[in-house]
Amino acid sequence: MSTLLVKRADLLVTMDADRRRIPDGGLFVRDNVIEQIGPTAELPAEADRVINARGMIVLPGLVNTHHHLYQTLTRAVPAAQNATLFQWLKTLYPIWAGLTSEAIYVSALVGLAELMLSGCTTAADHLYIYPNDCRIDDEIRAAQEIGIRFHASRGAMSLGESKGGLPPDGVVEDEDFILKDTQRAIETYHDPEPYAMLRIVVAPCSPFSVTPDLMREAARLARSYGVHLHTHLAETLDEEQFCLREFGRRPVEYAEDLGWVGDDVWYAHGVHLNEAEIELLARTGTGVCHCPSSNMRLASGIAPVRAYLDAGVRVGLGVDGSASNDSSHLLAEARQALLLQRVSGDPAGLSAEEALWLATVGGAQVLGRDDIGELSPGKAADFIGFRLDRLDYAGALHDPLAALVFCTPQRVDFSVINGQVVVEDGHLLTVDLGPVIKQHNRIARELAT
Repeated sequence: MSTLLVKRADLLVTMDADRRRIPDGGLFVRDNVIEQIGPTAELPAEADRVINARGMIVLPGLVNTHHHLYQTLTRAVPAAQNATLFQWLKTLYPIWAGLTSEAIYVSALVGLAELMLSGCTTAADHLYIYPNDCRIDDEIRAAQEIGIRFHASRGAMSLGESKGGLPPDGVVEDEDFILKDTQRAIETYHDPEPYAMLRIVVAPCSPFSVTPDLMREAARLARSYGVHLHTHLAETLDEEQFCLREFGRRPVEYAEDLGWVGDDVWYAHGVHLNEAEIELLARTGTGVCHCPSSNMRLASGIAPVRAYLDAGVRVGLGVDGSASNDSSHLLAEARQALLLQRVSGDPAGLSAEEALWLATVGGAQVLGRDDIGELSPGKAADFIGFRLDRLDYAGALHDPLAALVFCTPQRVDFSVINGQVVVEDGHLLTVDLGPVIKQHNRIARELAT
């Protein structure tokens, strides 16, 4: 059994129930689990590997609860730069129709590398488009190679334009095939055990791209296997009008009618909810992923995160697709969340500690995990460290935790996932990024031409 000791951190932030912050702190790991945590003087003096974290702040790895990794291939596309969600999708669907297995795999490596260098140790991705030879297996292979804890959401679109949906008919799938392939993914890959590195999520895309029948059947399938459910919901007013016109229901009412509420469900975005709908989410344990950069980029609105937290709704953070954020930096997303909850006039709308809580414990709760998100004995050994002596934090060390959020978002100096060092001295150890970036840019050029 291998051991790992982190010692002498200027500040160790636990994010545990007591929100402990430990000066001169550290932790001791056996295999892939945290065994001890506390002041350095109270920890074992030796281990198979020792990380001296003097001059650093150490905290739990960040948890990303919504992404579309393939969209790293279509960042800053000129025709989609100044569009609302529906316009943006209509512009990009024809480009995404050219995706291949290679494109899914390489784009996943790029997006996951970005996430890991920003401090993310667990990521959920929502892959909902499968043209040509694309499969969920392609991004799973990338996640396993790069070494991140991964929740692969087998998304789907089945409602094409000819039947009243938004996507072109050429990028939707047959519903029977969707359900069979989702079942295959669950049976092949899903690991329900504690400390699992890979789980499968059932994730029809959105009210405007799948039918009510698929939503119902997908929920039955997920619950028969004990896996979680995920979808886009209440992201824009266009979506709200679509639901009222087609189903006679607001998006949350529609989801509730289909059985899409509960502690095994989380929505991406949740921008446009009223008080009664917020109370429903709190009462049923339904989670929300807040994607502030994407919501601003597409002019979708401001999610009521303060109201969610005050009501007891489970909330995590997501970078969302790299074509509606154009970045996969999860620490930057925590900063955006803080700022966006203040922009309406409340300077205490979200604190720095709350923003990091959303990015750690909140994300773990949304994904239904109690083994990640905090540093305490028995939790998975997922943690990150940032040097505090950098230019960007000069003058901000009155509160090192707040510096992470208020100051310019940085990349990690080290990252440990499942007890394995994956970033050291700011460098990703698991993938040679140079050739991957070159291949990625080639694919992106070919897709756009």
